[in-house]
Amino acid sequence: MTDPATSTREGWGRAPLSRFLTPNVEVIDVDPHQTYPTVGVLNRGRGLLYRDPVAGSSTAYKKLNRIGQGVVVYSRLKAFEGAITVTPSDLPESFASQEFPTFAFTSDLDPDFFRLLTTTQRMWGALQGASKGMGGRRERVKPTDFLNIVMAIPPLPVQERIVEVIGAVDGQITALGDEADALLRVRNATLGDALGRGGEGWSSAPLAEAGKLTRGRRFVKSDYVESGLGCIHYGQIYTDYGVSATHTVTHLPESFRDSMRLAHPGDVVIAGTSENIEDIGKAVAWLGEDAVAVHDDCFIFRHDLDPRFTSYFFASPQFQTHKRQFTSVTKVVRISAANLSKIVMPVPPRDEQERIARMADAVDRQVAALRAEAERLRQARVALLSGLLDRTIDIKSADLEV
Repeated sequence: MTDPATSTREGWGRAPLSRFLTPNVEVIDVDPHQTYPTVGVLNRGRGLLYRDPVAGSSTAYKKLNRIGQGVVVYSRLKAFEGAITVTPSDLPESFASQEFPTFAFTSDLDPDFFRLLTTTQRMWGALQGASKGMGGRRERVKPTDFLNIVMAIPPLPVQERIVEVIGAVDGQITALGDEADALLRVRNATLGDALGRGGEGWSSAPLAEAGKLTRGRRFVKSDYVESGLGCIHYGQIYTDYGVSATHTVTHLPESFRDSMRLAHPGDVVIAGTSENIEDIGKAVAWLGEDAVAVHDDCFIFRHDLDPRFTSYFFASPQFQTHKRQFTSVTKVVRISAANLSKIVMPVPPRDEQERIARMADAVDRQVAALRAEAERLRQARVALLSGLLDRTIDIKSADLEV
């Protein structure tokens, strides 16, 4: 029988992770007089979660693991969700509970290659298979079981070449994202100039006078159905919508219509809750044909202005500056209807509103094209990495454009 370790040295071969990783846990006793910067691990190979520092006097833990630089770390409790990563080489001093084992690399495994592995379905599936316990969130992966996971690992030169190829694709994706972000900054600065210009026929008014603000009404994700009454959840304003929308991504049963608060065509829906102050108040103009239900962490703004112009106002530097004095910042950032109503909005003549909206729309179309190309590359990257790991794509031919 061929020794798995020998097979791996000579070429592609399957071997347990214990061949490439060694336990590297440094346990410290918690000092009640010290404060400990702590981290967790995000699921699906998305890296570290940087948590708030913990005072030794307030934590229930008597011991903590010191999380080193450039090591493998996973969450025993969340391993079945793919909570594994390689820590950055510049990670500041960090700690975690003993639910986060760490491992050092041997010379036969490139840390950057293993970091790629932590983002793949094959690694998440292997962790799921190694999970043991009562099922669901009670399952854990013991360090010994983690090290017994068998993976196909190529020789070091191939590992490094795969990292190089995927890194080139990642560079293109990053460049597209940077270009899109730069265009948005230009758009917002241009909006600021346009709104600050003033002129004949211009006025200004608090939002309470420019229109009417109404809070949405509560619904939960378990209420969603395949089709029915369209609905907008506050979180979707950040992830699924641009400045305007004609279709919703989720629906509620039609029987909910009479109990919901609805945005009608031309209304603007404003997010009243966010995880950060930068995003709070992001808006989407509803331009669909029918009314839609709006979540209670949103406000419906009914007005007689151009809907797209109105939505762009909430992205302008003027709004971004004014909202900060009215926003409450705790673990969740919120703005109330009363405070939102106080923010003053420049109101140009209707034709100027439409001109400003068209100008901003032109930039948004460029941004959307860049985002679409980045998404295409992300999908191509997944297929490329899978093909390289499966050896259905020859690493020598991986210079082909994706």
